[in-house]
Amino acid sequence: MSINRPQDFRPRAWTAASLDGPTIVYSLMDSVVWTPASLADLRRDFGDTYTDRTVLVTGADGFMGSHLTDALVELGADVHAFVRATSSGALNNIGHLRGRLKVHFADLTDKTSIDYLVRELKGAADKPYVFHLGAQAHVGESWHRPYETIMANTVGTLNLLQSIVDQELELEKFDTAGTSEEYGNVRDDVSHHHDFDNAGSLILHERSPINPKSIYATAKVAADFLTMNYHDAFGVPGVVTRMFNNYGPRQNPRYVTGTIITQALTRKTIELGNLEPLRDFCFCTDGVRGHLTVAAHGKPGDVYVYGQGENISMEGWAGKILEIGEREGHWPTGRELVSVKDRFRPGASDVLALRVGYEKLKRETGWEPKVSWEEGISRTIAWYAANRERWSGRVDWSVQS
Repeated sequence: MSINRPQDFRPRAWTAASLDGPTIVYSLMDSVVWTPASLADLRRDFGDTYTDRTVLVTGADGFMGSHLTDALVELGADVHAFVRATSSGALNNIGHLRGRLKVHFADLTDKTSIDYLVRELKGAADKPYVFHLGAQAHVGESWHRPYETIMANTVGTLNLLQSIVDQELELEKFDTAGTSEEYGNVRDDVSHHHDFDNAGSLILHERSPINPKSIYATAKVAADFLTMNYHDAFGVPGVVTRMFNNYGPRQNPRYVTGTIITQALTRKTIELGNLEPLRDFCFCTDGVRGHLTVAAHGKPGDVYVYGQGENISMEGWAGKILEIGEREGHWPTGRELVSVKDRFRPGASDVLALRVGYEKLKRETGWEPKVSWEEGISRTIAWYAANRERWSGRVDWSVQS
């Protein structure tokens, strides 16, 4: 059997002898994510830390979880992929890794299923790393599915931490994925605790005041604090990572970058909600490097934030995407951007400005983003254009006649 794959995606030690079945062809789904140089950097920076180490990734089949899982498999880690159990047992994003890791179909809201997994991890020869990315991660959906959001994000985190304590599982590090949405908007009475640049623009750091404006953000704040509670009380080596506005291939098309691209690929008019909020967009591979860096070098009991370090309005982001896609021939000229009230967040819950100051992480570890907006957007458009069957039934807009 032969294996055909792009030269920029070479899973470590994956040989034909280790696989059964027909020829495997790796699609653009993977080839637009990691370049040869970025893979070489990954091995250089993290090979000594993660090769042959036991690692658990919750949310492993999701957007960021799957990219992190890809990287860990590439590094030669013994990966346990925690995937939410469904009747189909389908893998949406890590199917190409099926023979190189162990998949655990479980549910964060079902502690019994977590207990089975944690007991199995106790048999590892080393202290596992845990990357806890499993969550209901859509701000808008948290208003429509508030109980699910709280159960998955808060109670799910509690279940995982309590199971680790109950089973007396010793860990190397426990990384809880937080969110920039936890910061919300600046309250006047605590504005003096915030940092601003010379132009008066907000910069958010690890100790900036939090003010969650959605059920999703509130659930994530609780998850962060639970991680710190279990560190203080039981010595769980927890760290919290707050990555700002990730984007890239495989992301749910209901997030802003995907909804812009999928509409532009399909129709003339691109509908968004509020065009004024500012966001700090960070490409998925830089986010993966952030998680790997903090788990390897972060101090237990601490919080780390990272992102691009600059922000842009929704209108500006859409304009940049439309310009790049048009230039690269993905859609014709004349795409039109409109603001639709039905797509606004409810009431006064919109977050007006997010921009990270990642000086702490850079100072302690040397981490900084490597993928420019231009490059990241180009790769992301290429993936959506080549994988229409993966998103066409998941969008939240209607095809125009």
